[in-house]
Amino acid sequence: MNKLVAPSFIGVLCALALVSSSAGTAPMPLTASQAASAAGPRSVTLGTASVNDDGGASLSDPSAASRLTPAVEPDIRPASPAGTTGPAVAEPAVEAPATEAPTAPATEALTAPAPATTATAEPAPEVPWIPPLWGPDGEPAPSPQRLAAPESPAALPSTEALVQDSNAAAILTVFNRINEYRASKGLNPVKYHPTVAGLAQEWSDSIASREVIEHRASFWTDTRAMNANNGAGEVIAIRTDRDAAQLVEWWKGSAGHNAMLLDPRFNVMGAGISYTDRTYKIWGVVNFFGYTTLPAGTVNSPGGAGSGPAFPPPTPSICDAPGRHMPPTLDLSAAAIKGPADLVTVDSAGQLLARAATGARTYAAARSIGSGFAGAKEVFTTDWDRDGAYDLLTQWTNGTVTLHRGIAAGGFQVPVTIGNGGWEPLTLAVGGWCANNRFPQLLALDGGGNLYLYPNKGAGDLSERALIGNIGTARKLSMVDYDADGFQDILAVRSDGSVQLHRGWGTTALRAETRPTIATGWGDVTGIRPLRDVTGLNSTGVALRRASDVVQYWDLTSGSLASPSNITGPWAGQRLAQ
Repeated sequence: MNKLVAPSFIGVLCALALVSSSAGTAPMPLTASQAASAAGPRSVTLGTASVNDDGGASLSDPSAASRLTPAVEPDIRPASPAGTTGPAVAEPAVEAPATEAPTAPATEALTAPAPATTATAEPAPEVPWIPPLWGPDGEPAPSPQRLAAPESPAALPSTEALVQDSNAAAILTVFNRINEYRASKGLNPVKYHPTVAGLAQEWSDSIASREVIEHRASFWTDTRAMNANNGAGEVIAIRTDRDAAQLVEWWKGSAGHNAMLLDPRFNVMGAGISYTDRTYKIWGVVNFFGYTTLPAGTVNSPGGAGSGPAFPPPTPSICDAPGRHMPPTLDLSAAAIKGPADLVTVDSAGQLLARAATGARTYAAARSIGSGFAGAKEVFTTDWDRDGAYDLLTQWTNGTVTLHRGIAAGGFQVPVTIGNGGWEPLTLAVGGWCANNRFPQLLALDGGGNLYLYPNKGAGDLSERALIGNIGTARKLSMVDYDADGFQDILAVRSDGSVQLHRGWGTTALRAETRPTIATGWGDVTGIRPLRDVTGLNSTGVALRRASDVVQYWDLTSGSLASPSNITGPWAGQRLAQ
């Protein structure tokens, strides 16, 4: 892979252009709110092993935790001693920068390492070159690229990425430089639209806060594209300084990006500029659109008459993140759940077993990481609080939902009840549904086929919700990026064993399209676990628990279900956590 390195900066460029933009616009989200009803305490058996809660900073104060925690809880055990478990699995590329995990003790899990002192300047880190992508409507965006983390601990991520400095001057610079360049080639200037700018700014903030270079999949069908009918394009660049003019110079220096700057079809643009406190100080996104008739509100330049702010914020929604949270990179070799490819099961006695991924579709022997889960309807493994360690979200048969926060040094913290009742009849799925929010969210399907989104409130109660749409009844749900477009989708397993795909696009709405049946014969499936990194870094797939004590892995990295392969057990008497 080619890399670009310069003495004072590094630029990463990527572009996406569409021949046309005939795809439909996004449906308007439907919202509703509901308070969860109260229910009685759970009844489980407390084991003899103690709960190790060292090092995990609670999301609520201790007194609040004690008020929310039922009197009798499952036994959550620390992990086996070092050397008896499989290797740690890296954090997904879209979630954390690649780096060697620090070996700080668990009590420092939420604290960035102290800066290292050195007399010499750190060399600029190399980053992957992403070639421009050209394709017809509907072509998936390129896979996200992880940025190489610098070696210096001083440059490791903190919990706050974005710097809230004004970017108005930088946006005007990018706009002027692009039009000066077009004029030098005898082309008409592009105009500016605040709505398109809002689209670009939202995405710039998103990739900057996640430190991931990737295009917004199907950006041309977003409602903020305002039905562009004469082409669409997106360019992205980053630098280690704040020189916005050099973003344009980099685009000019790449054949694909240069062609986009000079595309005669484009007559409207919007720019987003984000600043961070990381190695890469400036992130720039420009969206270009071509219109036969200019949309209302188009102005001659950012800040022009009637334009309003150069980067208006998007309409608030339930998907909005509570903050820009970047979790630390943790050493999870001693953690109960070591990575996104691990499998967790619940046996007939309510014991929680974990199998650490050890390679391509191979797993270490099962380890006991807890007990008392016989009363669990479903157990979900997720990094709910985004601190780097994997947690347990449990739906109980008495109607409550609890959160056990994972500890990097092993075991889990004392659980907190985040759903106080009425949850037992619902079918749930957990994952990153909202594209602009790095925290996982929860989807819940009721008996009438209504699918609701519950935002992540940390240790707070799951009471707020929004209606995503009606998808019909299903006995199992799974949230996974089925088509590899960067957005989570829903796999709904019907009572007849068919599987229907409901594609999302990172908002409180589903895509307005025909829902295809992507599989049949899944009538014996009792559990679906979305997995990452099973067949390679950033690979995506699902594990199915089937009859005859079989667990299968179905790879989805190519954007569709590949042929399954069996994962070695034994699986007798075990339910798959999801």
